[in-house]
Amino acid sequence: MFEASNNGSGDEDSDKESNHDEDSADKRVPKRGSVLGSMSAEQIQSLIANAIKAQLGEGSRKTNLYTKPYTKRIDLLRMPHGYQPPKFNQFDGKGNPKQHIVRFIETCSNAGTEGNWLVKQFVRSLKGIAFDWYTDLEPESINSWEQMEHEFLNRLYSTKRTVSMTELTNTKQWKDEPVLDYINRWRSLSLECKGRLSEASAVEMYAQGMEWDLLYVLQMSKPRTFQGLATKAHDMEMRIANRRGKSSSPYEFKKDKGETKKHSKPSKASTKETMTTSVQKPVRISRKS
Repeated sequence: MFEASNNGSGDEDSDKESNHDEDSADKRVPKRGSVLGSMSAEQIQSLIANAIKAQLGEGSRKTNLYTKPYTKRIDLLRMPHGYQPPKFNQFDGKGNPKQHIVRFIETCSNAGTEGNWLVKQFVRSLKGIAFDWYTDLEPESINSWEQMEHEFLNRLYSTKRTVSMTELTNTKQWKDEPVLDYINRWRSLSLECKGRLSEASAVEMYAQGMEWDLLYVLQMSKPRTFQGLATKAHDMEMRIANRRGKSSSPYEFKKDKGETKKHSKPSKASTKETMTTSVQKPVRISRKS
C-alpha cells in the first residue's frame, strides 16, 4: 500500500510538472490575437500595407517583361530579301480604323509584303490610344493577320458621324450659295449616309433642295446624273444672273438719264442773260444790191 501511494503521488507530481511546462511554453510563445491586440491602429495599417506591397512587387516583376503579342511562328517569319520598311500613316485611334487598315494593307503591298508578314509591321502604324491597345494584347495571342485585323476593328471603333436619310432629304441650298458648292456639299453628306441611293435617285433628291427658280427650269430637262445636273444647273444659274443684271440695266439707264436732264436744265437767271444779250445785239440783215 505504501508503494501504491507513492506511485499515486508520483503520477500526480508528473502531471503537475507537465501542466507547468505547458503553461510556461504558452507564456514564451505569444498568441497572434494577443500580438495584434497590443498593436496600435497605425501599426496594423502599416503591416497590411507592407504585405500588399510585397505581393504587388512579386507580380510586377513577373509582368514588367514585354512579350510580343504574336506567336513564335509569326516571329520566325523572315521579311523578303531586300525589303525596305515603308513610311506608314500612323493611326491614333481617333479616325476611321477601317480606312487605316485599307491604307496599311496597300502600303505593305507596294513594299512587297502581304499576309502574315503584316502582323510584324502593324505596330509601326500605330500611336496614341491605338498603340496602347497593341501593348495590352495578351502575349503570343495573335497567330495570323486576319486575327490581328479582327481584334483591331472590334476594339477601336469609328468616330465618324453617320448621316441619316432624313437629314439628307432636308439639306437645302443656302441663300446665295453657288449651285456647284451646294452639289459638292450634298454629295459629301450622301457618302456618309447609311442608305444606299442610285445616282438617279440621289440627283432627284438633291434637286428638291435647290432654289425654286433653278428647280423650276431643271424639271423640264430632268438630268439623271450629277455631271449632267451640275452642267445644266450651272448654266441656268449664269443665265438667271445675266437676266437679273439686264433687267436692272434699263432702270439704271433711265435713272442716269433723268439725273442728266435734271443737271442740264438751265436756270432762270442764265435764260434772262441770254435774252438780254440777244436784244442788245440784233441780227443784221444784209441787202443784195
